Amino acid sequence: MFTLFRWLVRLVTAAAVLLGVAIVLVYWFLSRSLIDYDEDFVVEGLTAPVEVVRNNDSLPHIFGKTDTDVFFALGFVHAQDRLWQMTMLRRTAQGRLSEIFGSSTLGVDEMMRRLDLYDLSLQSVPAQDPETLAALQAYSAGVNAWIEQVSEGTRGRGAPEFWLFQPEISAWAPADSIAILKLMALQLSGHAEAEVLRARLSLLLAPERLADILPEDPGKGVAVLPDYAALVPGVGPDSRPVDFALGPFSPLPVPGLEGASNAWAAVPARSAAGGALLASDPHLGFTAPAIWYLARLELKSGGVIGATIPGVPAVLLGRSEAMGWGMTSSYLDDQDLVIEKLNPEDPEEYLRPDGSWARFDSRQSIVLVKDGDPVTLSLRWSEHGPVLSGAQFDVGSITPPGHVAALGWTALSPADTSMTAALRLMQAKTVDAAIEAGRLTVAPSQNIVLAGPDGIALQMIGQMPARDPAHPSQGRMPAPGWMPAVGFKGILPYEDNPSFRNPSSGLLGNTNNKTVDRPFPKHVSFLWGDTQRIQRWLTLMKTREVHTRESFIEAQLDTVDPTARALLPLIGADLWFTGDAAPEGTPERFRQRALMLLAEWNGEMNEHLPEPLIAAAWIRSLMDKLVRDELGPMADSFTHPDPVFIERVFRNVNGAAVWCDIIQSAAVESCTDLSRMALDEALLRLSEDWGPKLESWRWGDAHQAAHDHPVLGSVPMLRYFVNIRQSTSGGDDTLLRGRTAGVGEDPYRNVHGAGYRGVYDFADPDSSVFITSTGQSGHPLSRHYDDLGELWRRGEYIPMSLDPALARAAALGVMVLSPAAAAD
Repeated sequence: MFTLFRWLVRLVTAAAVLLGVAIVLVYWFLSRSLIDYDEDFVVEGLTAPVEVVRNNDSLPHIFGKTDTDVFFALGFVHAQDRLWQMTMLRRTAQGRLSEIFGSSTLGVDEMMRRLDLYDLSLQSVPAQDPETLAALQAYSAGVNAWIEQVSEGTRGRGAPEFWLFQPEISAWAPADSIAILKLMALQLSGHAEAEVLRARLSLLLAPERLADILPEDPGKGVAVLPDYAALVPGVGPDSRPVDFALGPFSPLPVPGLEGASNAWAAVPARSAAGGALLASDPHLGFTAPAIWYLARLELKSGGVIGATIPGVPAVLLGRSEAMGWGMTSSYLDDQDLVIEKLNPEDPEEYLRPDGSWARFDSRQSIVLVKDGDPVTLSLRWSEHGPVLSGAQFDVGSITPPGHVAALGWTALSPADTSMTAALRLMQAKTVDAAIEAGRLTVAPSQNIVLAGPDGIALQMIGQMPARDPAHPSQGRMPAPGWMPAVGFKGILPYEDNPSFRNPSSGLLGNTNNKTVDRPFPKHVSFLWGDTQRIQRWLTLMKTREVHTRESFIEAQLDTVDPTARALLPLIGADLWFTGDAAPEGTPERFRQRALMLLAEWNGEMNEHLPEPLIAAAWIRSLMDKLVRDELGPMADSFTHPDPVFIERVFRNVNGAAVWCDIIQSAAVESCTDLSRMALDEALLRLSEDWGPKLESWRWGDAHQAAHDHPVLGSVPMLRYFVNIRQSTSGGDDTLLRGRTAGVGEDPYRNVHGAGYRGVYDFADPDSSVFITSTGQSGHPLSRHYDDLGELWRRGEYIPMSLDPALARAAALGVMVLSPAAAAD
């Protein structure tokens, strides 16, 4: 027995030693791709040495003799820190994910091939101005210089992910950078999905009830949509949920999770320090690492510092010594779905408005699939745009037999000069120059908020499509392509884009709210991203006569939920302090305890409180109960509560209270009945997840920011090393926006928000601050993978200084890139 015990000890010890050796070996292999920030390199493609100073937050400050040398170095450091992320963005745009992930990503690849974004990017390269083309070429050379270093060995394949997937990395090209901007345009526009949802709902609901749930103007709550059944005959009602999923790594925006943002500015007269102020925090889906990468470039035009996207040679959000710029999604309706009628005798032809048949532009594309046979796609374009398959945007559910759907979209331009606009914007010296730079933007459309020596401004950039005033659906639903009024009729003049300069109030801002009240076709959009945050922003701006950097930070981090403040008194009007005292342990007592907490709550979505969780669950449950009996399974398409809809119902606007009655039941339920049932159901579900003591519940436990690695984040064991989860405050409608997932086992997890925050004070520009939500490095073993994340969670920032001495003070390292010719 003792001998057996000794052998067991030896075996366990040997296994532990082998496991330890394996861990050491794995760590050694993976750590070889960690960056030595003090290492110098001799590279081809430079005209003179370039110095890269990484400050103590790992932010590179790049100093070079020429602009092209600076862009070369930016490409080099982007590749050092984010090579895997860059290659993933490029593969997504190219439609080549299946080469490394297999058949699971075929849906995404097919979509990207049909949109042809990468080929359009190749065609757009010659459209750039000479300075931008030189910057793109220099940047590409810098990326390729690092790839060459990786290829020569001892660099751990450039990133840990390359040990698990295809390690070959093709050379970077200018078209790759343009393609990433087009990919961002796809992620930031959700109008095609909205058209499908409107069409599907119009087949299920009476016009007046459709007006309740899809108001075209949130301020008026009125919608007059055309009858889709009459517009496109042959499509019947379908209560299945709309299905926009394409598979892993889909770039399509999930409804409710389209791009969002906050940005505002104040003129010097409204600033306590006497200089213009600007705050900006764009909202995108959370990932690890974040999409943003902080950098400072010293160009001939001066220093610029701010947020870049790895793969793009531009500071997209940031400041120079005299100018600052932020952005919000404009929600411009730049997409139209068009139904094309096929020739019964030749399906390669479609009906034109003049009654003739035209042939599709057709070609084939082959998608290589790991561990599978290649897939050949037949790609077709009509005069309106690329023809989609039935699975893309779920257009199959609204396309009758003998027809196909095509997508009109401004981003499908073969002469896209958005990159030129981005480089001109970051080098602009005045607001006027920045606005003029925006003229060249094609897509994505954004509201740029500017602060400079000549004041402040908000300007929508991006091409606004011209539509015929007689368009049968006004772009709100798919329309027949054989109708003369359907389709884009060109591009409206840049002067028609909304623009605001130096308002009399001295303040301007945007939270994705409606910016203009103009009739179709210069309406900009029927779909807007916010009706709530703007109200809170207006309140905060009015509380001070003058503002400071700190007051702008306070507003950026504000967690008071205007939706909860507006809706809870409405939906609980007949529930507060009513009924007899109930015995402990009963549902009635549980409800009373919850209502007592909410009655004393100020609407602050603080991570340490239970009230935000109770309120969010109550309103979510109420939304589902209001729509499920009318919509059936399609209710699953409404993943987030719509405060405008709920308010219309409870105020009985145009008879909207009829939604409260459960049509399948014999009784006639009131809105009070439904509200009470929703609260009881919400409390029951929360108690199952968090226990019966509701006073101990914490919003932050449910509302964890999910910065997940897009590839490794779902792999058992590995996910604990690559995913970043943080308890957070805020919610769907707070200025500190933490958009909830709305689906799955963790519907309240925070999946979409401000991955970048910046506040710029031009009374003392070097006192400006910024932060990102993870860290600079894309390497999970680097301490800079998540070091900024804890500061971000706590609402802290890091200095945003252009002072070279400050960058060098306690710098992590100084890297010098020397030209090969000089070294020889």
